[in-house]
Amino acid sequence: MLILYAYKTELNPNNAQRQMFIRCCGASRWCYNWGLAAMKEAYGGNRKTSVYAEKKRLNAEKDVVAPWLREVPYVVLQDAFERLKTAYENFYRRVKQGVKGKAVGFPDFKTRRKGLGSFNMRGNLHVTETHIKLPIIGWVRIYEHGYMPTEKAVELCSVTISERAGHWDASLLVKEERGEPAPATGDVIGVDFGIKTLATVSDGRVYENPKALRKAQAGLKRTQREISRRVKGSANRRKSVLKLARTHRRVANIRKWTLNQISHDLVKNKPTVIVIEDLNVRGMLANHCLAQAISDVGFAELRRQIEYKAAWAGVMVLYADTWYPSSKTCSECGHVKPDLTLADREFICTECGVVLDRDLNAAMNLKKLVA
Repeated sequence: MLILYAYKTELNPNNAQRQMFIRCCGASRWCYNWGLAAMKEAYGGNRKTSVYAEKKRLNAEKDVVAPWLREVPYVVLQDAFERLKTAYENFYRRVKQGVKGKAVGFPDFKTRRKGLGSFNMRGNLHVTETHIKLPIIGWVRIYEHGYMPTEKAVELCSVTISERAGHWDASLLVKEERGEPAPATGDVIGVDFGIKTLATVSDGRVYENPKALRKAQAGLKRTQREISRRVKGSANRRKSVLKLARTHRRVANIRKWTLNQISHDLVKNKPTVIVIEDLNVRGMLANHCLAQAISDVGFAELRRQIEYKAAWAGVMVLYADTWYPSSKTCSECGHVKPDLTLADREFICTECGVVLDRDLNAAMNLKKLVA
């Protein structure tokens, strides 16, 4: 079985390489914005064009319009137009599908205010235990030794270099040949997602919610106040902005690590079927009292990770209907308790008298949909 797999690790570039990374990010952003502006101008003037045609025009005018683009690898510029093409394909798809009550606009211009951004490279790529070789740039050190794939059987497709809060990361996309997964023979499990406990499994396992954003709120507010009092354009303001970005990066890393651990643990025992809820997250976010807590969890990312890891392990994933009352139904007798509220953390059945944790009861009901 041939699969696409991404390895992400932090780079440890020297000063010259860091400056080249910054130039590549700037070139990628400039080419994207130049192509987008040309596409918008053609649309407004009823002139037919395409992303490929605009790329050819830039190549012809590059020495006059932006001669400094010669300083960066050409694959970086090529990838910028590939990203623009993908953005326009998504734009046309949204226009075709239509969203009620929302106007579909053109793709947005990229700005440095949200960070330096990223760029993609392909071609002459090589990886060792301690370094990764990039076209033109050369060998770049990596922090995590022995993690990146060095086997000759692995095909290196591309590498994406991205910056966040002063840290540079490399995401290496490879094609790996893996054997067909053995049939899953474990018991069926139901998984209930929540806020107080991030996930509760029908076999009794409970995964706590780290609440990374909530715990960082005090520091984030303090740093935001600090930024508002700094003079715009000053060195101290830049330091405070970097401090804020580092806090957000830490929150995102905590969330990412937690979701990867949970999804891996759910799949590693190879249950026959994993039953999860088909949550309407957009509708849940309408509750302003819980919107921040729901966003902090990352339900969609957890579902995505369970899906692809289950596919690699040969495990089937099924979804309960959005309106299935898993929390309000007794897992013992099937009695439905319509007056159950979010404040009730225990399910007490008025028919058979069973007392269960609310989330465990929901997980057991999800399991019963198959078992």
